[in-house]
Amino acid sequence: MRAVSLLFPKRTKYRKMHRGRRKGIAQAGNEVAFGEYGIQAVEPGWVTAQQIEACRTTLVRELERNARIWIRIFPDKPITKKPAETRMGKGKGDVDHWVAVVRSGHIMFELGGITREQAERAHQLVSYKLPIRTRLRERLRLGGER
Repeated sequence: MRAVSLLFPKRTKYRKMHRGRRKGIAQAGNEVAFGEYGIQAVEPGWVTAQQIEACRTTLVRELERNARIWIRIFPDKPITKKPAETRMGKGKGDVDHWVAVVRSGHIMFELGGITREQAERAHQLVSYKLPIRTRLRERLRLGGER
């Protein structure tokens, strides 16, 4: 059986976090910076480490060897969960999984070295794996053309 390489931080300052707010638009990371195409979040939400890994494997399988993939999100927020059939109280539960907080407008994945049709197909397959709506963004060329 193959070991699954899930993303999570090596160390954190605090073990548990508040849930926080998911609403609002991305202030940074909202432009395609590395590749020619980007997969952009249209709505805010949490993307788990498992979902990011599923998207990564889908992209690697779909695209050829000369394609480049950049993952622009990282799951650094711990989500806690109390065991089933546990009474209320007695503190916050143990860390269950890790998520990346994604606000609308954030570029989550970038793709390079592929055609427009390949990018559209890759976006379609990745969107099935994600809990939020996404769209395909093209990098802006000099002169403002897409």
